Amino acid sequence: MNPHFDVAGIGAGPFNLSVAALLAPLGQLRSAFFDKRSSFDWHPGMMLPGAKLQTSFLKDLVTAADPTSAYSFLAYLVAQGRFYRFINAEFSHVERREFADYLHWVARKLPNLRLNHAVHEVQPGQHGFTLHTSQGEMQASQLVVATGTTPRVPDWAKPHLQARCLHTHHYLAKVPDVRGLRVAVIGGGQSGAEIVLDLLSGLRGEVASLTWLSRRQTLEALDETPFCNEFFTPHYVDAFHRLPMARKPAIVERQKLASDGISPETLKALYQTLYTGNFLDGEAPRLRILPQRDVQRMDSHGSGWTLQAHNGFDGRHERIDADVVILATGYLTCVPECLAPLRDRLDLDSEGRFILRRDFSVGWDGPDNQRIFVQNGGRYSHGIADPQLSLAAWRGATIVNAILGNAHYATGDTPLPIEWATRHEESTVLEKAA
Repeated sequence: MNPHFDVAGIGAGPFNLSVAALLAPLGQLRSAFFDKRSSFDWHPGMMLPGAKLQTSFLKDLVTAADPTSAYSFLAYLVAQGRFYRFINAEFSHVERREFADYLHWVARKLPNLRLNHAVHEVQPGQHGFTLHTSQGEMQASQLVVATGTTPRVPDWAKPHLQARCLHTHHYLAKVPDVRGLRVAVIGGGQSGAEIVLDLLSGLRGEVASLTWLSRRQTLEALDETPFCNEFFTPHYVDAFHRLPMARKPAIVERQKLASDGISPETLKALYQTLYTGNFLDGEAPRLRILPQRDVQRMDSHGSGWTLQAHNGFDGRHERIDADVVILATGYLTCVPECLAPLRDRLDLDSEGRFILRRDFSVGWDGPDNQRIFVQNGGRYSHGIADPQLSLAAWRGATIVNAILGNAHYATGDTPLPIEWATRHEESTVLEKAA
């Protein structure tokens, strides 16, 4: 008979590692988390030296839900014999390389992780779901889907993807030797800034020129001030989820810099690099920063490329020639291919995005006890914290509690006196007066 699990996870990135780690100590549930990769890896294409997390190391996979967990970042430090060294180093933010090593460590310890198990298709059944995997069929009562995101490639770049036109997702694996070449970086977020700093370092060869284009009005800093960080709390997510769907996209757009700006440390490092190069090292300026540029067309030109961009500042059009184009254009969340047999039965909005309930399950026309939980699919249902690591442990605990049917893990927190929504009694009085 096919193995049957109470919970099957599809994908084993950080978000599903969190759920797996919270489920692992619970003997009453049989769980397995499947991933097609032969070993765990987290954004290997952008594991640049010195790149930092944009969130606290305490917001790891488990601590917010279970500070006694054997899978916490602090447990990792102790296991590696560097707890005191880490404390004494007084890092304001953890290096991404160290957090990636922590994730590797958790993945190696988890008893319910199944690598080399690609899930090709999920079919609904009378007693749960049938998972058709590369290692045979599996049965599961409930699913937790976290298959990650897909690199966003603008339409004008899609016909040109190759060795000298690549997305940052593949940067370290595919970046060519740029010695003596003209390089254009497209995208003004954190990834774009890290790529520019890396290229200015000379590690990939000395570029002839470096042009950085962004649709943003300038190089905009991440807003990580305390009150803005309230967007990344359970209290705010609850308030946001209760809003009518029509109100949510505009709010998410206004909060862009709370989740998608450049960290102040990175901006300072970039500015200091330019200062040192221009005034102390006597280098000729190699970097052009072109804000408010919307690239509209890309054509091959000899062995290189010609980009045509609209300048939103003065309304004019300009041409940029480059030998290498690097796309720091972000990622898209899509319904994974393995759910294709279920797609017409899922609650999706007009843009094809998941409509998620408060517990992160997606509505569908199947039995209520056969739920499909989706991670990193709720930016427009739960808010800007959804794609971030900040609430990974809280969301994982919320999903585990929903599966158990009881509040095994604590998911509450004391809120600030910020009243996001109108008080019910005040709204009722005004409506009666009207």
